Amino acid sequence: MPLNDERDYYERIYKVVNQIPKGMVATYGDVAAIVGDGCDGRIVGHALGALGPRSVQVAWQRVIGRNGRITTSGLHQPDKLTAEGVQFDERGYVVMERCHWAGPSAEWAQAHGFQQLPKGGAAEDAPDSQLSLF
Repeated sequence: MPLNDERDYYERIYKVVNQIPKGMVATYGDVAAIVGDGCDGRIVGHALGALGPRSVQVAWQRVIGRNGRITTSGLHQPDKLTAEGVQFDERGYVVMERCHWAGPSAEWAQAHGFQQLPKGGAAEDAPDSQLSLF
């Protein structure tokens, strides 16, 4: 399905992000790989940054940097994740071995026009720079 504009990507990104279960996280690259159609980690970051008032409807806090690093500042993302049961190591990084979401089921992905996450996660990701959301 070719995407017509940025809004198409954004809505597809939000749909994927809302599939990440409580207590789990995905990387920007994971979400991009599931969305497909040329989406990349930077587009995912921009989409989450554009949430505005919709931030209460989309589980943005469950999307993190490729190595488990929190990439937002000032939004209490670690607190939100801790409240959901996500575990952090001594550096403040998410323990990916325990909390990394494997992606949507094949059935869900096919039914909604998405890709399955490749085994081992996405190869491409947004850099670990700080993002400004909302």
